[in-house]
Amino acid sequence: MWNMLWPILIVVATNTVYNISAKSTPENINSFASLSVTYLVAMICSLSMYFISSEKKNLLLELSKANWTTYALGVAIVGLEFGFLCVYRAGWKISTANLFASITLSCVLLIVGFLLYKETLSLRQILGMGVCAVGLILIAK
Repeated sequence: MWNMLWPILIVVATNTVYNISAKSTPENINSFASLSVTYLVAMICSLSMYFISSEKKNLLLELSKANWTTYALGVAIVGLEFGFLCVYRAGWKISTANLFASITLSCVLLIVGFLLYKETLSLRQILGMGVCAVGLILIAK
């Protein structure tokens, strides 16, 4: 049970810090300059955690194992970060922006799971997407 719970706790805790930070980013800084600092800090943290957690400490060997997904994730993260900076600068409230995006994303991923990964898409899930759509309408008003 703990193996299932602790990663979710990390996601929730860091996502909370993430949204507070994104909402609090000064509007007068260029988004990509801000993101450059963000990724420099992320790189330092990632490299530190690699050397703390890796037994072999052969970074070049590990990097040679990277495939297209590593690069796609980098591009996706830039889009995600830039998107949230723009969302908050457009005036979205912190209490609704992430909720709106997460609900929409969950519905999209149900379809992606069905189309790309042959996951089951049940009537219950389709009805749930409808309930989510109603919820999004209520949240947006």
